[in-house]
Amino acid sequence: MTQTLATLKKIDLRSFWSHEALDFTQWLSKEENIQLLSDEIGISLIDVRPEEAIGRYNVDLVAIDEDSGKKIIIENQLEYTDHKHLGQIITYASGYNASIIIWIVKDVREEHQKAIEWLNNNTSSNLSFFLIRMELWQIGDSPYAPKFHIVVEPNDWAKEIQQSHGESKELTETKLTQLEFWQQFIDYTKEHNTSLRIGRKARAQHWYNISFGTSDAHISLTVSTRENLMACSIYIPKSQELYQKFESSRELIQSNIDIDLEWMALDGKLASRIKAERAADIGDEEKWPEYFSWLMKTAEQMAKEFGKHL
Repeated sequence: MTQTLATLKKIDLRSFWSHEALDFTQWLSKEENIQLLSDEIGISLIDVRPEEAIGRYNVDLVAIDEDSGKKIIIENQLEYTDHKHLGQIITYASGYNASIIIWIVKDVREEHQKAIEWLNNNTSSNLSFFLIRMELWQIGDSPYAPKFHIVVEPNDWAKEIQQSHGESKELTETKLTQLEFWQQFIDYTKEHNTSLRIGRKARAQHWYNISFGTSDAHISLTVSTRENLMACSIYIPKSQELYQKFESSRELIQSNIDIDLEWMALDGKLASRIKAERAADIGDEEKWPEYFSWLMKTAEQMAKEFGKHL
């Protein structure tokens, strides 16, 4: 069979988003589009709000990092970077007390790229700056496809080391093991073509969260070095209604999953979870592929089955 290759064309951003605030910012604020950005930068963006007032100014978008609770600002500029917007993101970040700053632009001037790199390398470990080039692509006559191209991102490894400064040697080694475990887990899922939404970056912590189709819950993967356990859970931070909806189909869900689930309503608390657990010693690196396989397959089953009941 003779096959031909289509031409990949780069599309001018203004041909689709003619107005920065009314078109692009509103497009980005929609859940399915902010998820694309979340997947690219490896941070789960929740509570996204456009045109948030900060003093006398309005920032394009504010959000929260689901994992850490850190405040995030997003400044959009469908033009080349300039000094004005560089100053704006710093002003907005200080006014909102943001820890993560995302600057999305049409294209990047060298001096502004170096400025963002300098900020990442010389500011507090609690501050992270992303400089992202927005792109639109088309193959043949297909619909336009958005692409977030990361030009500058935080040096996560260096910042994790800085955050460990002053802690005990034992704790630092634990953090580094966790960081390496999750990074290798991410690599494993890519090699095995998982259906999971693996987007966020590895961090030096005992959990790794995965979105599965709702902002009211997520899949939480956890490892405990003290108890030598790991778990895969449906974690529901606030919605008792969603937990009850799942529980009403408990028998059907359990019959379709070949793992035992522990249903934890956590009475008297906002959060609830549905958990599968097994023994695991992440200090034994030879067993990591076995652990990665269990985490990936368990999460895939849970995402597929619980996703039916959303």
